[in-house]
Amino acid sequence: MRYRVPDLPAAQWHTAEIDVEKSQFLAWLCHAPDVGAFGALLEAARAAHPNASHHCTAYIAGPPGEQTLIGFSDDGEPGGTAGRPMYQVLQGSQLGEIGCVVIRYFGGTKLGTGGLARAYAQAVSHALESLPTREVIERDAYALRLTFASEAIARAWCDEQMIPIEQVDYDGEGVKLTIGWPRDHTFDLSPLENRLKCTLDASPVNAPTF
Repeated sequence: MRYRVPDLPAAQWHTAEIDVEKSQFLAWLCHAPDVGAFGALLEAARAAHPNASHHCTAYIAGPPGEQTLIGFSDDGEPGGTAGRPMYQVLQGSQLGEIGCVVIRYFGGTKLGTGGLARAYAQAVSHALESLPTREVIERDAYALRLTFASEAIARAWCDEQMIPIEQVDYDGEGVKLTIGWPRDHTFDLSPLENRLKCTLDASPVNAPTF
């Protein structure tokens, strides 16, 4: 599976702001490969804006379509008017591993339930427009046994196919290359075997790579 995620280092946030009927809505986005990364975002937002009226949240700590590592909160706003609309925008973006906090400073004018839902959704959408992203490719690890003479050719082939070499081990019999094979492609080393003019010994490694 291939999907896009926020291109942000750990503990760095992407921010944007909108004003609706004199209320300020400050959206903070982060890369959230796990729930802990989202928790760090929320903690930072609360520390930076302790006097805000609300700190509403939504996150998807996994790939698009993730059903378990997700969450949202209205943080005191009427039920269903903040966290869920925010989550729906994140879900519709087809981004993965993303967390969001929208900080609201009440401006004195009540927006009503529909107005609140639109404002929180708009705040997230506005922040997403300028969010830098990068592609994540889910990979499975495979170990290839090679002779010493075959290593350079195998490395060059992997480089051509944009297949990362995760680990290299040497012993008295040769070389073991652990590669990250794209999960959305059928595992097929026949082009490399044709180049090497031999059959390769390849076996899956338990831990997936990304």
